[in-house]
Amino acid sequence: MEYQSPGTVEEAVSLLAGASGTSKVLAGGTDLLVQLRSGFVEPDLVVDLKRIDALTSITEDAGGFRIGAAVSCAELGEHAALSAAWPGIVEAARLIGSEQIQSRSSLGGNLCNASPAADTVPALIAARAVCSVVGPGGQRDIPVEDIVTAPGETSLQPGEIVVSLNLPARPSRSADAYLRFIPRTEMDIAVVGSGVSLTLSEDGTVSDAHVGLGAVAPTALLVSEAGQALVGTSCDDAALDAAAAAASAACDPIDDKRGTVEYRVRVAGVLTKRAAAIAYQRAGSR
Repeated sequence: MEYQSPGTVEEAVSLLAGASGTSKVLAGGTDLLVQLRSGFVEPDLVVDLKRIDALTSITEDAGGFRIGAAVSCAELGEHAALSAAWPGIVEAARLIGSEQIQSRSSLGGNLCNASPAADTVPALIAARAVCSVVGPGGQRDIPVEDIVTAPGETSLQPGEIVVSLNLPARPSRSADAYLRFIPRTEMDIAVVGSGVSLTLSEDGTVSDAHVGLGAVAPTALLVSEAGQALVGTSCDDAALDAAAAAASAACDPIDDKRGTVEYRVRVAGVLTKRAAAIAYQRAGSR
């Protein structure tokens, strides 16, 4: 196995595009190293992205944020402006593993590992995050929900890498929240995860809302119907119940040792209702 640690995006793309065998990208390594040691993957080339400035920095951009795909989850929590603007995304990032894991894990790695239960992906979907992807054909922008196509599979073309995840400018009276359910109190895989991001009008009604769900389908979902159920309301019980029903209706989960289909469907509605209430409260206090 060949290991390379390029210093630029262009060099990384060139290495991946020119690879003759199987290649893997290392952002933090919290998934890839486990897969290597277990023999689950045996790549001919591993390209480490941690030396590339564009992938390891957080910058404020036109009122929003550009988060390098290899920025650690711990760094996200230490960034005051990002934590204030997008608490739900930071909440999701700080649920990944232990503090030691969070010092290496990243948004880009969590996304491109393509697990249906990835914690940060529903929160990013709710935030309407967009990935900047660079490859041999140049740069293109892809909504987060269009990156993962199936468990373990992405829409990235050979030689392409996610360089950054871009969050839009936050209108006033906007906030988000992320909740998940796991069998244990910490360091477990989500049975269900729900992210909600919303914006309030001056009269306190919801003018815009987006809901992302994880671990309830082959890929994380943008549930437009759940967001629309909140728009025009003050997140009263009827609106929250409607959003919960829409979230449950969108589910297509599996039975496994962590939960049955019926249980996941129900929990998806419950978590969406709770996350929406938290996001609404946060938005109202801004």
